[in-house]
Amino acid sequence: MGLRVLSALDAAKIQYYHFKAIIVAGMGLFTDAYDLFCIPPIMKLLGRVYYEDNRDDKYQIPQAVLATMLGTVLLGTVIGQLVFGMLGDRMGRRHVYGISLMLMVLSSVGCGFSICRTKTCVLASLGFFRFFLGLGIGGDYPLSATIMSEFANKNTRGAFIAAVFSMQGLGILASSTVTMVVSKTFEAAASKNLSNDHTPEDADIAWRLILMLGAVPAGLTYYWRMMMPETARYTALVENNALQAAKDMEKVLDVSICHIAEDDPIQPPQNPPSYPLFSMQFLRVHGMDLFSCATTWLLLDIAFYSSSLFQSQIYRKHLGLKGTTVYNEAFKVAFFQTMVAIAATIPGYWFTVYFIDRIGRRKIQMMGFLCMSIVYFAIGIPYHYWCTNENKGFLVLYGLTFFFANFGPNTTTFIVPAELFPARFRSTCHGISGAMGKVGAFFRYTRISVEYQKIMTGMIFRESKQ
Repeated sequence: MGLRVLSALDAAKIQYYHFKAIIVAGMGLFTDAYDLFCIPPIMKLLGRVYYEDNRDDKYQIPQAVLATMLGTVLLGTVIGQLVFGMLGDRMGRRHVYGISLMLMVLSSVGCGFSICRTKTCVLASLGFFRFFLGLGIGGDYPLSATIMSEFANKNTRGAFIAAVFSMQGLGILASSTVTMVVSKTFEAAASKNLSNDHTPEDADIAWRLILMLGAVPAGLTYYWRMMMPETARYTALVENNALQAAKDMEKVLDVSICHIAEDDPIQPPQNPPSYPLFSMQFLRVHGMDLFSCATTWLLLDIAFYSSSLFQSQIYRKHLGLKGTTVYNEAFKVAFFQTMVAIAATIPGYWFTVYFIDRIGRRKIQMMGFLCMSIVYFAIGIPYHYWCTNENKGFLVLYGLTFFFANFGPNTTTFIVPAELFPARFRSTCHGISGAMGKVGAFFRYTRISVEYQKIMTGMIFRESKQ
């Protein structure tokens, strides 16, 4: 016998609570993007503050240190996705949802304080707190996607989950905007004592302030996240409590309990699967789906995160950072990130929101992978041309990689696992899929960091001989 409450959820009209859930669920992803994309300009500030006496490459943080700063958050994200994904299925989405958000808030504040002011201590403390920040970010991925999937109706489910994920674009824009405002504010305050070769002590406060401000939006939504009831699908299908599911649904959606309560609420709903996770029956029914979700996410993040995290290096020659002040250097990096976000990243997210339930997940994902490949070939094959000619064509192509990633696999890999698996495995399988992507990003980033360090060392050696 089908559950009335599930039928009512599938047929529910778009209501105010759906949009509220998008904001509340998406704020974790907003914080994720904020903390990830504020790091490139912050690394510029840290380089000026703590590596002013670096003989090999003045003001430049060694790639080993930079790799550690970014690698720790990716490692934490992998663990968070696996652990919180599993807990979301065992304890319920609501019970662990607030923990991941609070972990992000406290870790963001911890990153800003970073305990002390000596170089070694600051960097060790920053790496420590960024690991726990990654745990919170990782936990938010499967929980946000699953909760939005289970609150949404059948016809607009893809658009709602995509809208949650699109909060990343606003997080990128917010991080760059905050960085530019803070940089200009500190620059104006220190204008009398500021020069290209002098880093004022206030710069050590600027990067801490940028990091801590990222905790504010997430902290403001903590109350509403705690007030969210358990999803009706989890309560009905996993806890087998159809009556409680109907009561929870009545709290947030404009439906009457008399229309959604079961005639026989004691009867188990829809014969939920009895086989355990990773049993032979699970692998036979869902193994290929899980492998496909994890593999596509892995392939996407190998390319996407290496481009995202190395933005400031990729368009370095267009920034004009030489002979500039510490705050102007951070401002320029943030400004370019803002332009990429406005022109390519955010439109890509919202194209997916509009077309996902019209075109379908598979077509958008295949189209995105294909277009990304074409653009990467267009950048990579004649790369010598782009290096020797400072035209804007490179920047256009580079922006298109972000557009087709977000109007493509970066969004669909987040959506599909939240819809494809049964309720009792949904959060765990989403966490496994996402973790595979971050594993690819971690190893790809580490490899690029090593190669980049070799290139920079060779350039410095040649310059010293000359």
